[in-house]
Amino acid sequence: MITGIKGGFKSVRFRRAAAVSVTAGAVLATGALTAVPAQAATAPTIVAKAGYVMNNANGAGLYSKAANTKRSTGSTTKIMTAKVVLAQSNLNLNAKVTIQKAYSDYIVSRGASSARLIVGDKVTVRQLLYGLMLPSGCDAAYALADKFGSGSTRAARVKSFIGKMNTEAKKLGLTNTHFDSFDGIGNGKNFSTPKDLTKLASSAMKNSTFRTVVKTKTYTAKTITKTGSTRTMGTWKNTNSLLGSYSGTIGVKTGSGDEAGYCLVFAATRNGKTVYGTVLASTNATQRATDAKKLLNYGFAKLG
Repeated sequence: MITGIKGGFKSVRFRRAAAVSVTAGAVLATGALTAVPAQAATAPTIVAKAGYVMNNANGAGLYSKAANTKRSTGSTTKIMTAKVVLAQSNLNLNAKVTIQKAYSDYIVSRGASSARLIVGDKVTVRQLLYGLMLPSGCDAAYALADKFGSGSTRAARVKSFIGKMNTEAKKLGLTNTHFDSFDGIGNGKNFSTPKDLTKLASSAMKNSTFRTVVKTKTYTAKTITKTGSTRTMGTWKNTNSLLGSYSGTIGVKTGSGDEAGYCLVFAATRNGKTVYGTVLASTNATQRATDAKKLLNYGFAKLG
């Protein structure tokens, strides 16, 4: 009797196992009832001529379009400008820099983006970093290059600073990157790639001051005038529209120019996962943001 019961259980178990086996076979054959794995997410189409997305946890590429093709980078160059400044030994972020007429003349002559710094004002290094990264001030970039380059003349100091930018690029292994300017307004030899810029941004974001600056939407600086009074500057607004339109965005920098087109180096964190990426040579500011969002969505979908 007991044996019979055991046999009955065996029989039931066999029938159940067979049923499971048949069902599994049908599912495998038809694809029914199966969840689409994250890795099967469809790669998006972007308007930008080049793009790259990376899993920040391990540096693995998640998307690539002409990712190693050298292109003009516009003001995304300023990521390296800030990184070089923040890498200075014994850096005092509260040190004051007097704004020179040369900085103002420079942005006027180049029609460059500006933080609207006022000649004679004393501005801290910290404030200059905000002026560099939020409104993309080429005047702020010039002031920082002049401050942190070495040499007895302004031209020598600027050349020295750009040299530091290229030294840092080599140290980071950015083999397809070269700078000939402190702000992206190059002279024919200022270029990088989506992959290199993404790696640069990931490295720069290891610095807490850099992270704080690039995730800030607006900033109002109080500078010291020639007479010693306090001037409240006009509010600087971050040109990275993803900060207000894509949940989890943590940075990092826009760029644009006749040669560069519209560029964006971006980063976002969701559910404990961080994705970095770059789009170069998109068609306008709205489109570069759209391209970036598509790549972020794809990156997070790939990570599951």
